[in-house]
Amino acid sequence: MKKPRIGFAITGSFCTHEKILEVIKELAEKGYTIYPIVSDSTFSTDTRFGAANDFLAALEDITGNSPLSTIVDVEPTGPQNLFDVIVVAPCTGNTLSKIANGINDTPVTMAVKAHVRNHKPVVMGISTNDGMGLNFKNLATLFAAKDFFFVPFGQDEPIKKPKSLVADWAKLEDTLNLALRGEQIQPVLI
Repeated sequence: MKKPRIGFAITGSFCTHEKILEVIKELAEKGYTIYPIVSDSTFSTDTRFGAANDFLAALEDITGNSPLSTIVDVEPTGPQNLFDVIVVAPCTGNTLSKIANGINDTPVTMAVKAHVRNHKPVVMGISTNDGMGLNFKNLATLFAAKDFFFVPFGQDEPIKKPKSLVADWAKLEDTLNLALRGEQIQPVLI
């Protein structure tokens, strides 16, 4: 059975980038075709978690594809029907709010906009310190929207960061495969 073509969009939750690389590597080893898409901050920001160029090089090495890093790069992916599914992981609160409100001013948000025109699934793997704060309404908006599916998530540090939510990255592949059949993995809240 042919594995789906994944547009894998990565935003600036830098503390999760190492885990996301592990997930991408596992998917690539299983035969998935992965096209990395990176946000502006992921493309250009060096942090205490690593240098942007090192992260981009690792993405290309693992997937065999250069990361798409501009709106111009990603806009044609919708008309070309390039992806079977888009994964946005990690999905920051900023990106979550932009997608929920139809704002398409980054490579990631434009990729999602271009993809949903084809009524294909978008898998959201959230990682935000404000998921149960002001961003909760954006989470609810996308949870109720057609073609959006969520990797199971929960509070990562309820005492120190009570509004913070993060996806269970080990459940990403199962979420993706169910989303391709139009089903939301359960339970979503962990």
